[in-house]
Amino acid sequence: MDTQNKSGYMLLFVGTDWHKGLSPEQMQKVAEEMMTWFRRLKDDGKAVAGHPLGFEGKVVSGKNRTVTDGPFAEAKEAIGGYFMLDVATMDEAVAIARQCPSLPFGVKVEVRPVLAECPFKSEEEMEAAPRGEK
Repeated sequence: MDTQNKSGYMLLFVGTDWHKGLSPEQMQKVAEEMMTWFRRLKDDGKAVAGHPLGFEGKVVSGKNRTVTDGPFAEAKEAIGGYFMLDVATMDEAVAIARQCPSLPFGVKVEVRPVLAECPFKSEEEMEAAPRGEK
């Protein structure tokens, strides 16, 4: 599995109940700190995209492609948003994640490499690829 062929890193913000127990003013302050952080990362060329995710959605699963409501905002492990980073190493992405203003309020930041292609590409496809394209 070639995990060296990356297209950056994604920060996934896990936890949607970070604001519980905060006043509206405190919630606004944290939201502003998140936006300031994101703008700085964009200005530095390190963030290329980022958005919060809506609280409602649908989940499609199983052989029958069953559609159910969810994920639910109340779920502690729900993903609340993401940043797409253009940085060279996992260490740099983790250093950025550690700066997240929401960490003290219970948000977790998952750092994942974004691969340029599916890591489950068959061996036959790898062997058939012209030299230098593997």
